[in-house]
Amino acid sequence: MAIQAPDVNRIVAPDGTVDERAAPDLSGSAVEDLYRLQVLARTFDEKAVKLHRQGRIGTYAPLQGQEAAQVGAAYALAESDYCFPTYRDHAMYLARGLPLEDVLVYLLGEGNYVDREDPADLRTFPPAIPIATQLPHAVGVGMAADYKGDDCAALVSFGDGATSEGDFHEGMNFAGVFDAPTVFFCQNNQWAISVPRERQTASATIAQKAHAYGFDGVRVDGNDVLAVYGAVRDALDAAKNGEGPRLIEAVTYRQGAHTTTDDPSKYRDDEEVAEWAEKDPVDRTREYLEDAHGWTDTDEDHLREWADDRVAEAVVAAEERTGLDADDIFEHVYAQTPEKLRRQREQVPENPEVER
Repeated sequence: MAIQAPDVNRIVAPDGTVDERAAPDLSGSAVEDLYRLQVLARTFDEKAVKLHRQGRIGTYAPLQGQEAAQVGAAYALAESDYCFPTYRDHAMYLARGLPLEDVLVYLLGEGNYVDREDPADLRTFPPAIPIATQLPHAVGVGMAADYKGDDCAALVSFGDGATSEGDFHEGMNFAGVFDAPTVFFCQNNQWAISVPRERQTASATIAQKAHAYGFDGVRVDGNDVLAVYGAVRDALDAAKNGEGPRLIEAVTYRQGAHTTTDDPSKYRDDEEVAEWAEKDPVDRTREYLEDAHGWTDTDEDHLREWADDRVAEAVVAAEERTGLDADDIFEHVYAQTPEKLRRQREQVPENPEVER
């Protein structure tokens, strides 16, 4: 007999009402920050999809529906904590303070979200495209920080599909054995491209997988930004206090396509999408702000105008950047350039021309 999945931990209900007893200690301005970041991420996401359709950026992974999960998790990080996002986590980068222009520059094929002016203090890592490969990296960084006695932890983000990869199990096992201060943050958006969650695992939940590796798992409503923030903050605090790793399963939903080259109508029905749209994280946070903090229609109009302007300005600034130099292809790969790579660089024409 299959074990039934338990209810998720929730603070803000879909109608915006809140359980004050469980709510984290956040000021009204902090909750407004959480909402602003979600709205900015949604506005950017909608623009990025249009930019792809116009041929102005490459393949893009939409995040609509996962704003609360990404913003809530990243907002809980201290400046000294490490963050290992995945390819859909654009909102995490925004919440970590990276300029929107840099995110767009990455999508234009130049740059990789990382400020290399100070590589010795790298805290937010580039997005991992291969599935789950960043999990062992995050465990290793957490272990290194522990050995050095640093007061920090590592957060690694991934999707439900990543739990079928060997890297997931290897990372979890190492973290459990060595009590690594690493928080595993799974955004369970119900679909790994066209594969539903129930075809990924026979476990009732993803969170319960943590028990096999000797640490706790928590299942949280991923569309509830306060619940996500609270769960991640508690897990980070525990990790820094020597209590080891924790797995958080944020139950959410990818409202759009897996990428802009995907057609989700081929594998899921409109009724499912509409059901999850009723639980939209951005709408939920706004309703909470209206009920608990007096958010008004005027506030909303100003925020939407601000988000539209920021995204428009970032697009202009990103597209005005100069193109890559040939040397950039060969940099940041090796500390000392091997002879074979040096010869390859010498063979690259300085001003290549393409015959049409």
